[in-house]
Amino acid sequence: MKSTGIVRPVDNLGRVVLPIELRRVLDIDKDSALEVYVDDDSIILKKYQPACIFCGSAVDVQTYQGRNICKECREAIAAMDHEQA
Repeated sequence: MKSTGIVRPVDNLGRVVLPIELRRVLDIDKDSALEVYVDDDSIILKKYQPACIFCGSAVDVQTYQGRNICKECREAIAAMDHEQA
């Protein structure tokens, strides 16, 4: 893990502001979701990447009826449906 040299205070509601420089570099917009991890005494923030409910891939994921499905699984389901028709 590399240090940025940036120190930010925690406010009375427990919030920490991410500096604009970091948000620009990491492409984090105001509505971006972040995952929170804990590793011993460290808190790790990671950009949330939705994953496929079937294979767990985060590549080419779309939401269908509230579920995340990757392109490969969508194609496999379509092929199954085509074979059964």
